[in-house]
Amino acid sequence: MIQPEPQSTGLSSLLNDIESGRIKIPQFQRQYVWERKAAAQLLDSIAKGFPIGTFILWETQEELRSIRNIGNHNLPETPAGHVAQYILDGQQRITSLYTCFKGLKIARNSKVEDFAQIYVDLEASEDEDIVTLNYDEENPKRYVTITDLLNGKMSVLVRQYTEEGLDKIDLYKERFKSYQFSLVILKNASLDVATDVFTRLNVGGKTLTLFEVMVAKTYDSSQDFDLSEKFDQLIEEIGEDFKTISSSTILQVISLILKKDCTRKQILRLEKQTFIDTWESVTIAIKKAIDYFKNYYGIPVSKILPYDALIVPFSYFFYYHPDRPLDQKREYLQDFFWRVSLTERYSSGVETKLGKDIRRIETILNDELPSYDFEVNISTDRIIDQGWFSISRSFIKAILCLYASKGPRSFADNSRVHIDNAWLQIATSKNYHHFFPKAYLKSRDEDEFYINHILNITIVDDYLNKRVIRAKAPSIYMSDFKKKNSHLDETMSTHFIDPDTFGVWDNDYDLFFSKRAEIVSDELRSKLIIKEKVHT
Repeated sequence: MIQPEPQSTGLSSLLNDIESGRIKIPQFQRQYVWERKAAAQLLDSIAKGFPIGTFILWETQEELRSIRNIGNHNLPETPAGHVAQYILDGQQRITSLYTCFKGLKIARNSKVEDFAQIYVDLEASEDEDIVTLNYDEENPKRYVTITDLLNGKMSVLVRQYTEEGLDKIDLYKERFKSYQFSLVILKNASLDVATDVFTRLNVGGKTLTLFEVMVAKTYDSSQDFDLSEKFDQLIEEIGEDFKTISSSTILQVISLILKKDCTRKQILRLEKQTFIDTWESVTIAIKKAIDYFKNYYGIPVSKILPYDALIVPFSYFFYYHPDRPLDQKREYLQDFFWRVSLTERYSSGVETKLGKDIRRIETILNDELPSYDFEVNISTDRIIDQGWFSISRSFIKAILCLYASKGPRSFADNSRVHIDNAWLQIATSKNYHHFFPKAYLKSRDEDEFYINHILNITIVDDYLNKRVIRAKAPSIYMSDFKKKNSHLDETMSTHFIDPDTFGVWDNDYDLFFSKRAEIVSDELRSKLIIKEKVHT
């Protein structure tokens, strides 16, 4: 059982511990947000001897990523041979004390606040504000700055203030210097416990993410390793097309490679040096997995990837198989990808399922077809029943991946469609076009479910197509495109549409719908390795 140690300390000791680098602000704390008014009220409470709450510190030999400066003042590293005390509760108050007594300037929101401009009103009564932001230029002897109060030279103060004013300066100086700040020191606690304490103390704030905890845990200045910066660098190297990949996905990859498990508990147990040593080779595997999605599966952007989590098993594969698979492994991987995507496997219990699927990837690495305890249904009936167009569902994203894999071309001129992550964030994006326009189908009293259906969706890149098409019947706008695009049949084949047999020229939506369901089902079937019965 962990026993917190209550202590008290004076102002000089508190400031010296910050100045020397012993008291640190962990990076997972929010930025300093107090304005001068709040800081002045805190100091006023101290001047009157009021309690200001307890500071809770975590004492540890672990080196965490910490805030390196406050305002214009750089904070030092913890001295060699000393343990650090990281602030778990009271960061805004402690930072205010340091900022005020050091007279720092804080730049925020394009303006600079000068915390040296906080004053003690030497004529204020005990029931008035002793510490204030107000300053009467016509009566300067009534005020003394906080910094001058504590650090001003007596030879200078004597020339500026009356004897009564000097007595008040001595009084308030003594009050500040003799004030005992309440501390609770948390010792012999793990990082997981410390961050849990932090989260419980900050119930009104944002719960720490696993990534924020791991940023703190794996930080090492001597090896120039900062997980936050490394992750940003990785996302930059991946590029715009897959920049939406989450930090938790990266942690899952590393944990599964190292420990075959990616639960939060296991990730927090990862040894710091092993994590650092593995980082580079893991990121290479992640980039290879993404290249494989883009170049072999034809998935150009992460927004249509059914799950971020799919990057995990594929990165695991490329960690142990650096070369692109050219044998049966390629077919087994493809089968795995579509099974996971079409069964919406990672919609729940993803950590447990990733653990199981890693074993399937190991089977593929051994040139064997894995067994599956879940079946995939790609019948036309299921495609129709599950086809409501919502980009939040992996089943729909899987079919969008199928559409994208064909390399869709522009109706207007047969040029390659550019698919952009920025356009794919909502179902009404510029890349998605209802082949039978919604307004046209509504005018024919078609049911909304069948109007906004994945089988009615094509991927385009020119939003002007929508302006040209508007509510026109397909026979009309397609006739216009046929005059401009001599390769229209070839173009439409990249959208899994045959105008001559799909009822396009007759505006037959029922025929179009059923034909497209058949071709999508057949295409998906070609991606899978179908067996009579598949059991574990």
